[in-house]
Amino acid sequence: MKTPQLLDPRVALVGLLLVAATCSSWWLGADHVLPSARTSSAAILAVAFVKVRLIGMYFMDLRAAPTALRHVFDAWCLTVCALVISLYLYA
Repeated sequence: MKTPQLLDPRVALVGLLLVAATCSSWWLGADHVLPSARTSSAAILAVAFVKVRLIGMYFMDLRAAPTALRHVFDAWCLTVCALVISLYLYA
């Protein structure tokens, strides 16, 4: 009898990537590594939307959803990310 696997290794890896992304966002914001605060903020927003996509795909099981739903979610992530960063930088 095979014992069920409690944790998918891919989900564990994504969890570690989310922690690394959070640390990189903190590093970008706290140390002001990039030339301007606006650039740092835009980079932090981009990292946040990458995290949104990872959470949607792996922790909300959109990777097992129908292809159309995954494409709609990806399009939403890209569109909203582009709009938010554009409004932040140019408004």
